[in-house]
Amino acid sequence: MMPPLRLVMMGTGDFAEPTFRALYDTPHEVVALYTQPDRTGRGHHQSHVNRMKHLAEARRTPVFQPASVNAPDALAQLQALAGDVFVVAAYGQILSSALLGLPRLAAINVHASLLPRHRGAAPVNYAILEGDTETGVSIIRILPRLDAGPILAVARTLIAPHETAGELEDRLAQLAVPLIPPVLEQLLSGTLQALPQSEQLVTRAPKLTKDMGTIDWSRTAGQIDCLVRGLQPWPKAFTWVPTSGKGVLRVAVLKVRALAPEGSPVASGTILRADGRGLVVQTGSGPLEIVDLQPDGKRSMPSADFLRGNSLQPGDRLGIPAASAGPQS
Repeated sequence: MMPPLRLVMMGTGDFAEPTFRALYDTPHEVVALYTQPDRTGRGHHQSHVNRMKHLAEARRTPVFQPASVNAPDALAQLQALAGDVFVVAAYGQILSSALLGLPRLAAINVHASLLPRHRGAAPVNYAILEGDTETGVSIIRILPRLDAGPILAVARTLIAPHETAGELEDRLAQLAVPLIPPVLEQLLSGTLQALPQSEQLVTRAPKLTKDMGTIDWSRTAGQIDCLVRGLQPWPKAFTWVPTSGKGVLRVAVLKVRALAPEGSPVASGTILRADGRGLVVQTGSGPLEIVDLQPDGKRSMPSADFLRGNSLQPGDRLGIPAASAGPQS
């Protein structure tokens, strides 16, 4: 009987946690958790809780939080652990060639897309942003090139029509759980078969930026819906809303619904309806209802609630920044 594998987990956050928990249900030994340093102070939440760290501590698993896992002292520490397999999921640091040479058998990564589609930091967001109807989870052997390693296991799922990136990521995290144990057993037995990725099918999913959230109302209703869902929970899609007496407000758009065209088309961004039934705006393909929104510094709310405290009229235009909006009538 072969001895159990010595596993080193590298991950941070909600997506990685189910995989980490699943490692404890295998016959193998989790010898360490590597997770991002605790960050507090300016720009960070003081009350942030790293649940993976707490889980490791409860299991008496050593926790390491190096600022750079590729630094010489961190590499020496990793080498001393004599890990057989490094299991990586949303760790948040690029792993060097020197580090990838440390595990006896392999370093493997849980990636939230059907590789080679959406290589990069934000695969779940880009699956929705680009209107994909299907996505999934890929387990790959890690190579020095970003997300380019051969595929060891895959699970697929359809994207629900109204699913946000945050909701989808939660489902994908659970979808990965049954994939890891068979991969570990095949690594142990030497029977693992890897499928090379097709370089011709590669697409990129780079880090999100706040500027990506700007809604271009000339795009189709479907494209705007993908933007709204794909940028939740961060950075959120937003637009500029002219109000009587309050100037132009920056408002995050949280949920929308395409409506059937009515009447003659008007310029994109024009408000078609603003009353107790809600807020409807013209897009490049037809009307779109803003169901839920969130003004800067306020709570999220239905658009009808927003309209009770902010006067908008049919014919007003959304999407014109405060600096160029001019005086409001």
